[in-house]
Amino acid sequence: MKNMTRRAFVGTSGLLAATLAACSGNAAPAAEGSAAGSASDEDKLASYGADDATVYWLNFKPEIADLLVDLAKKYEKETGVTVKVETAASGTYEQTLTARMDKEDQAPTLFVIGNQASVKSWGDFAIDLAGSSIQAEEIDDTYDLYDDSGKLVSQGYCYECYGIIVNKDLIEKAGHTMDELVNFDGLKTVVEDIHSRASELGFDAFTACDMSDDSSWRFTGHMANLEYFYEEKAAGKKWEECPATITGEFLPNYKQLFDLCINNCTVDPGTLSTGGTYANGQEFIDGKAAFDVQGSWQYASYSEAQPNTVMIPYYCGVEGEEQAGLNCGTENCWAVNANVDEDKQEKTLDFMVWLVSDADASAQLVEQLGIMPFKNAAESTNVYLNDAATYTSNGNYVMDWATNFQPGVDDYRKGLVSALNAYCADQTDDNWAAFQTAFVDGWAKQYEKNNK
Repeated sequence: MKNMTRRAFVGTSGLLAATLAACSGNAAPAAEGSAAGSASDEDKLASYGADDATVYWLNFKPEIADLLVDLAKKYEKETGVTVKVETAASGTYEQTLTARMDKEDQAPTLFVIGNQASVKSWGDFAIDLAGSSIQAEEIDDTYDLYDDSGKLVSQGYCYECYGIIVNKDLIEKAGHTMDELVNFDGLKTVVEDIHSRASELGFDAFTACDMSDDSSWRFTGHMANLEYFYEEKAAGKKWEECPATITGEFLPNYKQLFDLCINNCTVDPGTLSTGGTYANGQEFIDGKAAFDVQGSWQYASYSEAQPNTVMIPYYCGVEGEEQAGLNCGTENCWAVNANVDEDKQEKTLDFMVWLVSDADASAQLVEQLGIMPFKNAAESTNVYLNDAATYTSNGNYVMDWATNFQPGVDDYRKGLVSALNAYCADQTDDNWAAFQTAFVDGWAKQYEKNNK
């Protein structure tokens, strides 16, 4: 296809980087002698393949870096088509993508456009997937993304959910039952009881609520969604684009749940700013905590060590929350580079079809990513995704990912983290008021900055 001139990026395209990184967790270990281009020495990620590979996937999910390397090797062996996989370090996806797209002869053929803000910035770099071989495999187009002209810019390739993961065995060991965990009052009773008896029980309530980069997204991105979602719900309409302002009406509910987490976790809240304890849920894996704020992508790493776990909603004291479901959605949307030659585009589409139709490849991806909406993909065995489906089938409302609309997300979340660090260290009304300002006024400032 004809090359296009790079246009100036809309500031809100930064949303892609952090919202996608928000689902990342810690970096995967590096493959021998390899590293993602922008990762630091201590944060190297598994990458594979030469710059002249026919298919080049720039992946944003560090937790599947090793798996993608294995799949790339398998595909090369079966087809003879060379594949390069590079994984951007957590929180660096957009700058990595921008740098790679500047290399005309070495640009990714497969990349991610995960939300409408990114469609505005990267849509011109994507082919129209309508009528393509990968679209022909699709059975659910709920999360496909289109530009203003109707072009199918990117295609959702898996769905995820997040909430609070619960170790049922530890709940029972503490003398409680899952029947108590149906609203905030019940959650608070169980959590505070476990925390008060942590020494006796040998485990605490929540895992560490670190505010370091590899953990803070759980609270400034995911948990923040409860506030945005309930604003949407109160208004009676989902956001179709980023609003210029938010009210913060449900920040008291966010505070209730956040306070419960930080004051009943495995470490003193005053130490949360330094991080280093959470380690991608290792405390939960080790059975040192009964609750973990996380998502469905953790199932593969949790299920072997802790096979009896479930996911419950963000209970936060909102009226009628007994009917809440999980936070469901995706930022996992494939786009194919319009500026590479047509042979590479076709070979990339073939690779995508193989990923979602090969029995072994799709089974491994489904296990770690979530439900893949393609007719020949393996069925999900992910308990947390099945929990989401059960809530929905029971008539509970789905909490959509309104957090995807955070404007100027990198700077916005930095402001939230800074304010939360001050609050965790000294839980005063003034420090909470400063967080409210960062949350509400910070949104408006970032919107104005990025939508001039």
